[in-house]
Amino acid sequence: MHETLDELMAVLQDRKANPVEGSYTCNLLSAGDIRILKKIGEEASEVIIAGALEDQERLLSETADLLYHLSVMLISRDLTWADVEAELARRRH
Repeated sequence: MHETLDELMAVLQDRKANPVEGSYTCNLLSAGDIRILKKIGEEASEVIIAGALEDQERLLSETADLLYHLSVMLISRDLTWADVEAELARRRH
């Protein structure tokens, strides 16, 4: 999983540095943090519903969508999952 998230972050960082016309990621990044945060809220709600009412496949799909949008937010703010991991490690101590 870690490699997959690293790969996703590399693609997102490339999209931020080298925008591609018609790219959903580029559209989100250019729309700004408020739009990205709205998508995170929508996806989080869908994860909650899937976790409560739907099957494993739907829960996995919605969780992947949420992680994608969280990743876009991190890239938008010049952060990475490594920064999140460092914060989690700091909290253990």
